[in-house]
Amino acid sequence: MFSLSELVQPRFSETDALGHINNTVVPVWFEAARTPIFKIFTPDLDPKQWKLIIAKIEVEFKGELFYGDKVEIRTGIERIGNSSYVIVQQAWQQDRLCAEGKTIMVRYDFANKSATPLSDEEKQGLNQYLIIRS
Repeated sequence: MFSLSELVQPRFSETDALGHINNTVVPVWFEAARTPIFKIFTPDLDPKQWKLIIAKIEVEFKGELFYGDKVEIRTGIERIGNSSYVIVQQAWQQDRLCAEGKTIMVRYDFANKSATPLSDEEKQGLNQYLIIRS
């Protein structure tokens, strides 16, 4: 069960020549929907205080998305590691799963250019978004 949900209203400019939502748009929607998770690490979202990098991102398209109907972005945490965690996201339109993605985020020290362990407080914050699969 996903604990975060956000509605997106597709813009006409996000369509491609075939009338579908362009495949480059979904990762942008996914990133925007990760904001509550980003705030665990940087509450004011100040880029000068940023503590995360993306190690991997993937999106699997399962159906078409169209202009004119809202899209629900569901977000949750699949796994929490020592210095990284995995975010799973889905894009739903008209009760259909249209895209699913995974992003591996790493707690990062930009000054030392290295991964750093997640703090207990950060892990606790991430735990509130853990996906419970039945």
